[in-house]
Amino acid sequence: MEINIEKILFYGFSTILLGSATAVIFSRNSVRAVLFLVLAFFACAGLWLLQQAEFLAITLVLVYVGAVMVLFLFVIMMLDINVATKEARLVRYFPLGILIAALIVSQIIWILWKGGSWVGIQGDMNPGESNVSAIGKLLYTDYIYPFELAGIILLVAIVAAISLAFRGRRRGTRGQKIKEQIAVRSQDRVTLVSLKPTIRKDL
Repeated sequence: MEINIEKILFYGFSTILLGSATAVIFSRNSVRAVLFLVLAFFACAGLWLLQQAEFLAITLVLVYVGAVMVLFLFVIMMLDINVATKEARLVRYFPLGILIAALIVSQIIWILWKGGSWVGIQGDMNPGESNVSAIGKLLYTDYIYPFELAGIILLVAIVAAISLAFRGRRRGTRGQKIKEQIAVRSQDRVTLVSLKPTIRKDL
């Protein structure tokens, strides 16, 4: 019996991805949810490697795991998140999440039923062309509008994270006063004290 390593890796990464994504939703600790999301990104990068999309896999690990997830951790640690409020919101938006999940699953089933297949990036590449060049051509020709829309969404997410960080500031904390820091002088910060030398007679 021949063992197909590619199928084993595919099912392994898929299981890890589904399990970690489910743990992100149902985790009670926000920091653990972010760590499970990091694991989901690693599993997704493994799936992209199987599709011979090395550039996308490396970009996912370097950009999202190395930068975006660290930003999420800082924001979560700065905010004072109430667990009871989070659970109430989960119950409130749970039917909407089930509806969106059902729509996504129905679309996947419809594509598979119609006989659709994933050909990967290699199907749109010329002989001797790298996948980086093929991805660049697709992004800036066929998918230029979704690409620009994704950039706008990321900009809105950054602004929302900054606003949440300022809203979550506790009372009594000290903030920076940039105007005073720029106008500071050495005379206001350093005091020179003249001390006379003394000799201890008991030594």
